[in-house]
Order: sequence, then C-alpha cells, then structure tokens
Amino acid sequence: MLPTRFRYIAVEGPIGVGKTSLARRLADATGGDLLLENPDDNPFLARFYSDKKRYALQTQLFFLLARTEQTARLSQAGLFSPVTIADFLIEKDPLFARLNLDDTEFALYQKIHADMAPKAPTPDLVIYLQAPSSLLAERVRRRGRIYERNLPESYLADLARLYSEFFYHYDSSPLLIVNSENLNFADKTADFELLLKRLNDMRGAREFFNLGT
Repeated sequence: MLPTRFRYIAVEGPIGVGKTSLARRLADATGGDLLLENPDDNPFLARFYSDKKRYALQTQLFFLLARTEQTARLSQAGLFSPVTIADFLIEKDPLFARLNLDDTEFALYQKIHADMAPKAPTPDLVIYLQAPSSLLAERVRRRGRIYERNLPESYLADLARLYSEFFYHYDSSPLLIVNSENLNFADKTADFELLLKRLNDMRGAREFFNLGT
C-alpha cells in the first residue's frame, strides 16, 4: 500500500519510458482515479510525426489545451478521491514546445501559455522514470503505434536530455527518480512491489531508486 500522504501522484518521463503503464498499475493497486494524457486523441499527432515542421505548433497547442482542461477538472474536483494517479505533469508542457517549435512558434506558444496560465494541484509525489534512449526506442517500436514507427532515436535522446534538465531544477513536489532500465513495472510484480516499498521508505524531498537499492 502507498503512504496516505501520497494522495496525488504524477508519473513522468520521456516517450516510451513506461509512465502510462506504471500509472495504470498504481491506480489498480490503490483503487485510485486515473488521469491519462491520451495522445491518440490528438488529431495532429500522426501528421506531426510525418511532417514535424508543418504540424508541430498545432500538435503542441492541442496538447496544451487538453492538459489544461484535464488539470482544471482535477482542481475543481478538489481531489475527493483517496488517490489520483496521473501520467503527466502540466509543468512539463513547455519542454516539448521548446524541442519541436521554431523561435517564432515558440514565442507564440509562450504567449498563449501565459494567457491561459494553466494551474493544477501540486502533486504529493512525482515519479520520474529514466531510461537510455536506445531502450526508449526499443519500447516505442514494441508498442507498435504506426505513427511512431519512424521516430528517430536521436529525437528520443534529445527529449530525455530535456527531461533530465527539467527535473534537475524541479522542486515543487517530493521527487523519486527511477532508473527503469532493468525494471518492468507493467509485467513483473516483484519489480512493482520493490517500487511500492521504496515509496513507503521515502523520507527526503529528492530520492533515487535503482534495481536492488
């Protein structure tokens, strides 16, 4: 079981790292509410992967609007559920914008983002999953989404670097940084139970979890 102080948990990390699978597992284990990004709902995403320059801005703005609506509902609900598990953190949205937009588009994105001022309750815990870009690419290929099949490993490496920079400075919530290279939370119960134990043992504001530690 999770400590009762963790009522709102956000799982984050780059594409293919397994954040949605872990969020589902945590929600199942706790009986909590599950808040997912649902990237397949973005009508521009498949076109973005085939023509990034043309569709980057539309894709990013759709995600910004969707994430803002989801987190607004979360705020209005007042976290009445005993536990809420999300597979995204609204604060990371500019990270993708910085990677995918040119300077003019990014300036427009920043203005829209500032005007919307998306807000969400601060998570009681953020779980940041890490993995090498080669493993991210393997996991992306394995899940078989057609529009991701030509996603280059270099893009995943750049994204992983930006995530690392983002969480290096992140201090809004307690943070557990998890090296998921040798862990499979979706399919291996023993790995998931190790993570639950690590969560129960957390005492600091920033801690690390590797297999066997």
